[in-house]
Amino acid sequence: MTADRSLPPTPASPSGQEGQTAPLKGVEAIRHALKTMPLSPGVYRMLGSKGEVLYVGKALALKKRVTSYTNVARLPERLRRMVSETVAMEIVTTHTEAEALLLEANYIKRMKPRFNILLRDDKSYPWLMLTDGHPFPQVAKHRGKPVKGASLWGPFASAWAVNQTLNLLQRVFLLRSCTDAVFNSRVRPCLLYQIKRCSGPCVDRISQPEYAQLVEQAREFLSGKDSALREQMGAEMHRAAEAMDFERAAVLRDRIRALAQMQDSSVINPASLHEADVFGIWQEAGQTCIQVFFIRGGRNNGNRSFFPAHAREEEAPDILAAFIAQFYDDKPCPAQVLVNCALPEEALLGEALALKRGRKVEVLAPQRGEKRQVLDHAVANARDALHRKLAETAGQAKLLEGVAKVFNLEETPQRIEVYDNSHIMGSHAYGVMIVGGPEGFDRRSYRKFSIKGPVTPGDDFGMMREVLERRFGRALKEAAEGDTSNWPDILLIDGGAGQYSAVRGVLDDLGVTNVCLVGIAKGSDRDAGREWFYTQDQEPFQLDPRDPVLYYLQRLRDEAHRFAITTHRAGRSKTLVRSELDDVPGIGPARKKALLHAFGSARGVKQAGLAELESAAGINRETARAIYGHFHPDWVPE
Repeated sequence: MTADRSLPPTPASPSGQEGQTAPLKGVEAIRHALKTMPLSPGVYRMLGSKGEVLYVGKALALKKRVTSYTNVARLPERLRRMVSETVAMEIVTTHTEAEALLLEANYIKRMKPRFNILLRDDKSYPWLMLTDGHPFPQVAKHRGKPVKGASLWGPFASAWAVNQTLNLLQRVFLLRSCTDAVFNSRVRPCLLYQIKRCSGPCVDRISQPEYAQLVEQAREFLSGKDSALREQMGAEMHRAAEAMDFERAAVLRDRIRALAQMQDSSVINPASLHEADVFGIWQEAGQTCIQVFFIRGGRNNGNRSFFPAHAREEEAPDILAAFIAQFYDDKPCPAQVLVNCALPEEALLGEALALKRGRKVEVLAPQRGEKRQVLDHAVANARDALHRKLAETAGQAKLLEGVAKVFNLEETPQRIEVYDNSHIMGSHAYGVMIVGGPEGFDRRSYRKFSIKGPVTPGDDFGMMREVLERRFGRALKEAAEGDTSNWPDILLIDGGAGQYSAVRGVLDDLGVTNVCLVGIAKGSDRDAGREWFYTQDQEPFQLDPRDPVLYYLQRLRDEAHRFAITTHRAGRSKTLVRSELDDVPGIGPARKKALLHAFGSARGVKQAGLAELESAAGINRETARAIYGHFHPDWVPE
């Protein structure tokens, strides 16, 4: 790919004086960019006055595609607004249109331009991992980048879905799930061995060849060969019974039953689909839900609902096509992609996905048969999920209207921020911010603030001051640049008159006066439902204990408290899991892992002799002497 940047000129002012110029905007800016734009395939970006990306598009011929934006009368209202805000354009040329489609999806997902259809997906997907470089491989859940020396199966739609398969692998194939450090330190079988969920390789209850056979069977199962596996296990069970080895036959019988139960319990296990993702889209009331089913190895790996952001006039085929391109930007593509409506440029999408996968990808819209039944099931789930969301949104809008009435606001609040602190005698102090709005809790807007200080231990006012100064210091800069999208309508704090006055003083010092500040404090008996509310223009008051608005405000406060506690615990646990090995000079993550693998624990390393350290894999003589000297300060090297 080659990059090119087209910027509008700054024409001279009518008076001809230097420095009295205005940049081009709208159609004129686009026409200027067209003067140097090639006819090759590529991606174009429309830029606003602050340099923000307004829109990203791809084209087989850039110049022809961008020229269409100069005929404003033929554009829909959304694109007219986009053109009117455009002051510059950037382009990246590609070799093919398929490459341009992949690059466009990457840019949209990374830059989130507000005039594009956006996939709202900030969660990673869990995978099932089987380690390869160990005599007794471990089976475990995994998120994030692939691990070197491990095989991955997935993705799974949720942690619940991967846990189901993980539990099955433990029941049927008795594979270990413990870490290498735990495995090396065991001296007797653990509980999983006692309840027949592990074969006990850590204490030699199974030989390496026998365990390797279980691992191979697990690989066959995960690859979709469970029918052949059940036949093999059935034949082995009969042989064991004929040999009067009834205990072995009973174990095999239980494993076969577990496999059959897994097959029966799945919602969808279509015989005609081995590796596919199923996309069902449903539109209603200007909103869209896309339900995705993950089919791997002929089994359903779960499903997930998505609600992409788009303009109300966007059609389902366009939304689904844009969604799929962004969906596979950071995850592998299966052999088949099933959709419930014909997509624009379907062949191009298939070509782009095949380019990413390295093998053929079919994009299909089946009209009959088992594949259509699977699609209909996905569409039904999408419809139900959208109905639930619409009902929740309507209820949420009513609650926000009630909040506006309670606090005498002129308009319904769109963003409510709630703050809380958590610490133990000033240590591991964190402040948090949670956000509520028309769609409920906006977890993508949650923020954590590690208190930097200096703050006197236990000084909650000082901690809150630091949090608010950091939060609104940035918000004020954004507002000065014209960006008020993240400005709150209500700021809710947990506390009474004292806390309210302190926070009001901080906001006044910062010059923040256009935010409704509300303090919520429990009454003298500290019973839920007896809360007092403190605001600037009203005397302290209470709401009816059965008022839905009271329940909503309690949920906001409790969510902030929950988030503060979990943030504090996570920060504290990071310090608790530090090992003595972290303090040894020259010991990084790789050598630390090698030492724990060799000796089982930091205590084992500490008690090891110099010769034992030198013989450990990945530890050279100099490092071994440094480790031994660290734990034995009186030792004098020869």
